[in-house]
Amino acid sequence: MRLALLQLNFTICDLKGNSDRIIKAAERAFGQGADICITPELAVCGYPPRDLLFSQSFVAGCLEAVEEVAGGVADLGPVLVGTPFPGKGGVLHNGACLVMNGKPVRYFGKTLLPNYDVFDEQRYFGSFKEPEVFEFKGRTIGVSVCEDIWNDKDFWEVRRYGQDPVEVLVDKGAEIIVNLSASPFSLGKQKIRSAMLASLAAKYGLPVLFCNQVGGNDDLIFAGRSMAVDEKGALLASGREFKEDMVIVDLRNRGSNQVRTHDLSRESEAWNGLVLGLGDYVRKCGFREVVLGLSGGIDSALVAAAAARALGPQRVTGVLMPSPYSSRGSIDDSLELAGNLGIKTRTIPIHELMESYDRALAPCFAGLEKDVTEENIQARIRGNLLMALSNKLGALVLATGNKSELAVGYSTIYGDMAGGLAPISDVPKTLVYAIARWLNTGKRPVIPLQILTKPPSAELRPNQKDQDTLPDYEILDQILHFHIQNFFGVREIQARGFEPELVDRVLKMVSRAEFKRRQCPPGLKITDTAFGTGWRMPLAARCSFVTKK
Repeated sequence: MRLALLQLNFTICDLKGNSDRIIKAAERAFGQGADICITPELAVCGYPPRDLLFSQSFVAGCLEAVEEVAGGVADLGPVLVGTPFPGKGGVLHNGACLVMNGKPVRYFGKTLLPNYDVFDEQRYFGSFKEPEVFEFKGRTIGVSVCEDIWNDKDFWEVRRYGQDPVEVLVDKGAEIIVNLSASPFSLGKQKIRSAMLASLAAKYGLPVLFCNQVGGNDDLIFAGRSMAVDEKGALLASGREFKEDMVIVDLRNRGSNQVRTHDLSRESEAWNGLVLGLGDYVRKCGFREVVLGLSGGIDSALVAAAAARALGPQRVTGVLMPSPYSSRGSIDDSLELAGNLGIKTRTIPIHELMESYDRALAPCFAGLEKDVTEENIQARIRGNLLMALSNKLGALVLATGNKSELAVGYSTIYGDMAGGLAPISDVPKTLVYAIARWLNTGKRPVIPLQILTKPPSAELRPNQKDQDTLPDYEILDQILHFHIQNFFGVREIQARGFEPELVDRVLKMVSRAEFKRRQCPPGLKITDTAFGTGWRMPLAARCSFVTKK
């Protein structure tokens, strides 16, 4: 039997476009000898559709899209299509429909509904009673949906849910397990997923086929990397990473299967995820061009490089907005970066605008010393200019703040936080540098050496350096990792050898900056815990666990 995994990039709510995409991919697959095609989870509507699922007309449209696929492949062969569907009593299920001979034949439901991190499926769906199998070409195929394969107690040593759907499928005689997935990307996740699938297949002695969505939808990135493992847990076939693909898995002629190699280095994964997520966000939101401020620093350099790769340099404009505190080197570094990338630049000095603000505010600020207020005004002038260019040119503004700065509030609300997307808001500062150095190992340097080697600075006052305000980023990022990824408080982090006063100061900064993060543009999730959908903290709170007391 030859099963085709249709690893496709869907746009949420584009029911017609998504169904056409499935049909065209199925045509190619059946043309290459496939017997049956499998799509990712919720393929007809894209994942995650979120509160669109509360709309009866939306769900009805999904079912119409399934019928559209059925008609489109009527003369080709069966397709297992990911879709929401109403069950008994009108309960909505996340599942799949087997379409054959021009019509929907049978529905299969998702049993385990994740409700952690970015997942909120119990808000929308009811759990299907139990997974089901179907017969095809003399083989019994068990159907699972995403989370259904993530509950093997022998791999995890503990079960998140009481039931293991794979056990149920095996008990029902499944000889092949297929899994329709929309499993979001995060750094290092592929190694765990591969090991889990191999363990599962070897445990039950049957092949497991995993079909994953690819592409960026809002803050989530899907890497694809669809795969099949044989009954011994060995890799049979694998799809491309961060790109659409069609993976045909031949269970008889196993030597005909294609196994692709993936670069699982932290820098490569982060870079490719950012490029895919940025490009899809811009295109799916209806923009053609982006604009961003170029400061001569490492953050704006990385965002500019990712945008140029994702969209093409002709669709990226970098704006230099020098102030009296901007060094000549920062201006030259920005222009060199733009030349390396081939992007357009505009220069708008802000000296006179700063003076206008000073004059306007002079009566209100009489007798008061200059402080961070004036520094923030500079950032807000720049944010205003970028948004003006966005309005006039129809270009999306990219904010350039990194995760470390966003975590501790080292950013200006309505200033450098302004924009429609914050691509690196889940990238710690140390990883920003690591990706930039990795990029420069190619045929020619991308990021100018001076940007990589000079001390980071906001350049909002004379001789300003980030480390005037923040701990060294190597230390800061470790503390932030324990607090954000592991939800550790002061005591747990101090126990790992960090100075008590420093830990206390950093965690208080994180807590105080929550109101800023709530107003930040959406970002791209690349770690296990990103600010945004999966981070739900109160604003009006006094969190004693972040203090020494």
